[in-house]
Amino acid sequence: MSLPETMRAMLLDAPGKKLRLARIAVPRPGPGEVVVKVEACGVCRTDLHVVDGELPGPKLPLVPGHEIVGRVAALGEGVAHLRPGARVGIPWLGWTCGACRYCRAGKENLCERALFTGYTRDGGYAEFTAADARFCFPVAESCGAAEAAPLLCAGLIGYRSLRMAGEGRTLGLYGFGAAAHIVAQVARHQGWRLFAFVKPGDEAAKDFALSLGAEWAGGSDEAPPELLDAAIIYAPAGPLVPAALKAVAPGGRVVCAGIHMSDIPSFPYDILWRERSLHSVANLTRKDGEDFLALAPRVPVVTTVETLPLEEANEALARLREGRLTGAAVLVME
Repeated sequence: MSLPETMRAMLLDAPGKKLRLARIAVPRPGPGEVVVKVEACGVCRTDLHVVDGELPGPKLPLVPGHEIVGRVAALGEGVAHLRPGARVGIPWLGWTCGACRYCRAGKENLCERALFTGYTRDGGYAEFTAADARFCFPVAESCGAAEAAPLLCAGLIGYRSLRMAGEGRTLGLYGFGAAAHIVAQVARHQGWRLFAFVKPGDEAAKDFALSLGAEWAGGSDEAPPELLDAAIIYAPAGPLVPAALKAVAPGGRVVCAGIHMSDIPSFPYDILWRERSLHSVANLTRKDGEDFLALAPRVPVVTTVETLPLEEANEALARLREGRLTGAAVLVME
């Protein structure tokens, strides 16, 4: 298709400001890039951290959004593995150098020069976006665009955090939002028993977790009915770290899955002792994307989404900030 000259986009002019609806130039693909006509873009908590100024140094002005599903509209020089019209997903990790010690060691998620979609390069709160073709994943036609969008971050980071949880049979999930509701389905598929920890008093979140296979759901200030083999923290609240360490058995593992978290309070060494361990998750690799997007249809992962039009991006962010969502918010293009 021929690209139009301009498009609608939601722009962040400065951290802490609301996004504004603007008409800007449609990007053109550089070497190794594609331009994608966006069908849907999920609204991720990381978008909230960028907009609220909790992640430093964003590109400004910025088009946020990194859970993108769309179709290839134009190819840059040197792109041979994609064709116009191909359905693709674009994730958080948008570019890596391929030359630093981490890239050479197969740890491109730790690349020293990495660029990130919707943070240091423009993302998907727009009708078109440009992306490095290496970081575009095929998305099955069998899944709706809005339903597929959360798989590109909530699903991918959730999948990486589940892999980092190690071996075990009892798993706690702290914060039952977009990522946890996807991971719960994968974990159940793999044979984990699930225990969900939600904001105290949030009965709707408890019911949601139970509907997805959790055998117990309680407040994040409660102890589970038995010690866990592993726990994953999705809520960006540092005080959950000592709470999760207390909830896991000796030899258990706590995984912090967010890119940002409030300060972790001091805690006694006793709750870390006996070979409990604490890990963080940083970004994703292309292999994570390939493996998870192949696995999701086999589970099958069914996402719960609430759709809003592009111009209501600020409302979607507000609902996420205030905990007024079940599952994931997704912006859809008309």
